Amino acid sequence: MKVPMLDIHRQHVPILDELNAVFRDALETSRFIKGPELDMLEAEFAGYCETRRAVGCASGTDALILAMQAVGMAPGEIAVTTPFTFFATAGAVVRAGGVPAFVDIREDTFNMDARELESWLNRNCACTDRGVVHRVMKTRVAAVIPVHLFGQTADMDAIQDVCERWGLPVVEDACQSVGASWKGRKAGSMGRLGCFSFFPSKNLGALGDGGMLTANDAELADQLVLLREHGGQGYMHATVGTNSRLDALQAAFLRVKLRRLESWHVGRRANAAFYDKAFENLSHVRTPVIAEGAESIYNQYTLRVKNRDGLLEHLRSQGIGCAVYYPLCLHQQKCFEYLGYRRGDFPVAEASSADVISLPVFGELTAEELKAVVTAVKGFYEGNGRNG
Repeated sequence: MKVPMLDIHRQHVPILDELNAVFRDALETSRFIKGPELDMLEAEFAGYCETRRAVGCASGTDALILAMQAVGMAPGEIAVTTPFTFFATAGAVVRAGGVPAFVDIREDTFNMDARELESWLNRNCACTDRGVVHRVMKTRVAAVIPVHLFGQTADMDAIQDVCERWGLPVVEDACQSVGASWKGRKAGSMGRLGCFSFFPSKNLGALGDGGMLTANDAELADQLVLLREHGGQGYMHATVGTNSRLDALQAAFLRVKLRRLESWHVGRRANAAFYDKAFENLSHVRTPVIAEGAESIYNQYTLRVKNRDGLLEHLRSQGIGCAVYYPLCLHQQKCFEYLGYRRGDFPVAEASSADVISLPVFGELTAEELKAVVTAVKGFYEGNGRNG
């Protein structure tokens, strides 16, 4: 049996009439940019994330860039994040004129290790009248960006404790974690800003690109609205922004899907629980660790395994969807060679990139497909795979 890594069509079939109605309404009204559809989505999304405001934009990447601009990052200033994440986290820092700095991740959850963050600050930085300044680079640290990876929030208590003592703003990269929570607080509601992606493969996906920022500071949200629209209103510009609006059509599509999001999370969690039980006695496989206090929405179901590349080849040969997120850490990417990092600088992240593999977990998987995935994984380790 062939099992896809993701099948968005299955999600859309039950709501196809509503999605078609949205498209017809857009054609009939000719409302394509901003308008009531975006206003309503922003209000509903803020309510869902339990924040005062939400501001739509063109993509999750743009959300991160706009966030860096909104917290006041100046050219050459530093934002601290992790090297085990999608490229956009660090790429957005550079696009905003900044310099990414990395700290290692926790071995269990793949998220930022607050102890590594504090160690980095103690080794490299000092508090001055300019803020937190890197002693060697002589430039300010503008923000810390914890990533809520694979649908699970980082330990925000520990990270915020460090950042509050150092006076640093926290920008949550929640692009993979819409609806996840940490001790009852929704992703995107705990930091200065939250950044979300509506890329079609996300749990809440648009029919194209799209993004959102969340904020509890009304003035900061107003600033984001200016920044996404060339930095001004009408033809009067207070600053230089960019063109990063969320289309009215995408906003309307997302409103339809947002109403189903919690039920879709239920399906993903059920599938993850099925895998957890099926693999619990498989010694060469470690299932996802969900930290106490965290509620994951399983954007990905990611295992740590022995002989990952062998398993990857085996599953593909069996027609079982699978993927590696991420095969190369950011500090090892060619475009970031200038930062001066070396292999071994972030051992946990590097070890993770060598042994992680993600399996299909979308809510519409059938019981037969789930069993086929489990059978293929177990079959590999019951054969030569266990010796790899």
